[in-house]
Amino acid sequence: MIATKGYAAKTAKAHIEPFSFERRDPLPNDVVIAIEYCGICHSDVHQVNNDWFPGIFPMVPGHEIVGRVSQVGSAVKKFKVGDLAGVGCMVDSCRKCESCKAGLEQYCEVGMTLTYNALDKKGEPTYGGYSSTIVADEAYTLKIPANLNLAATAPLLCAGITTYSPLRHWKAGKGSKVGVVGLGGLGHMGLKLAHAMGAHVVQFTTSAKKKEDALRLGANEVVMSNDANAMQAQGASFDIILDTVSADHDVNGYVALLKRDAVHVLLGAPDRPASVSAFPLLMKRRSIAGSGIGGIQETQEMLDFCGQHNIVSDIELVPATQINEAYKRLLANDVKYRFVVDIGRAFGKS
Repeated sequence: MIATKGYAAKTAKAHIEPFSFERRDPLPNDVVIAIEYCGICHSDVHQVNNDWFPGIFPMVPGHEIVGRVSQVGSAVKKFKVGDLAGVGCMVDSCRKCESCKAGLEQYCEVGMTLTYNALDKKGEPTYGGYSSTIVADEAYTLKIPANLNLAATAPLLCAGITTYSPLRHWKAGKGSKVGVVGLGGLGHMGLKLAHAMGAHVVQFTTSAKKKEDALRLGANEVVMSNDANAMQAQGASFDIILDTVSADHDVNGYVALLKRDAVHVLLGAPDRPASVSAFPLLMKRRSIAGSGIGGIQETQEMLDFCGQHNIVSDIELVPATQINEAYKRLLANDVKYRFVVDIGRAFGKS
């Protein structure tokens, strides 16, 4: 077994504190990664707080993981010691169902194995990236482009793929008009990616202070969503709208902005179900859809795309000792636009 140091919530709603545990010795297809950086996702806070479902404690959060390969199993072909590597939101799936065979492991019909707060096929709890090392099957491990800032690449493993996947699925690109609702961890990545794909991108926000930043990040237009006239001027013009907001909000105003056969994609997870008027959907065959992360092949495609276009997340790097403070600031929307934990420095690697 591999002795591992990390940071964990010992019980639900508890502060994150130092925690020692063991990782499995690498199996023939496993890669051992010495973790250098791990992003903080809003879902980390939700899972520590038991907001969505009962958690498995002690819980080591973190599913935006990047580092260097320190050891490989005897059958590994994709990686060698010293390679940059990453692990995202999942570390396994059934590999046999229709979704897995289609490269859509995130929709595994048996259920994907989450990187943390889950049980693996042996019934053992999984532990995430707030830790010194991780052991993962090479089939669920990603190659990281060498030209990208490594710390700022970490959030691509969740925020990046969560926005890239729907943009690719609904064919965003040159000639299409994409709206992004919310300018946070997800929203700023959706904005950057849609812009790089060649779409005309409109950022929706309720904060006039975010206009300058949205334009810097690649928005062609910025619309104040609390301005009825500005919203009406955008009517029936969008091919895709990415809705990244997790707070309760009215989606009907955005549905009215969709063209015929266009889609409003929910990426955030508000606490209460949305109330949607049927007629705006019926009259133009519009859709409201959801999308969750992406499969391994698509995640690698996203990383390669980001490497080609030099796209990373805008981050604030924090020491591991400030994870709890970062959680509080995240809940207060006090970050531009993603916290990343300096894991390597915490455990003497940098």
